[in-house]
Amino acid sequence: MSADKILHGAQLDPFADELPRLSDALTRRVNADPEGLERGLAQLVLTIVELLRQLMERQALRRVDGGSLSDEQIERLGLTFMELDKRMAQLRDEFGLTEEDLNLDLGPLGRLL
Repeated sequence: MSADKILHGAQLDPFADELPRLSDALTRRVNADPEGLERGLAQLVLTIVELLRQLMERQALRRVDGGSLSDEQIERLGLTFMELDKRMAQLRDEFGLTEEDLNLDLGPLGRLL
């Protein structure tokens, strides 16, 4: 059978009847609320920052335990992590998020943090 005969068949798109229904469903599902979008983006960004903070903190603790940091470096790291924790709390409050909101559920992989 040639491509012309296939293309000139009775129904070119078997899903053409479904397009209006799918379009309506998509319109209902898309939340174009600017405040909701801003909060969702803030949640994503803060989750990534929190994940990186935890990874950096674990690495710093390994270095402290390994004895590769001076007392001054340890002090600076401690102050930096305290300031970052304080700023994260401020940003969570500003966007109405809790610590649990940053702990995303990854389905079968479990919780992120």
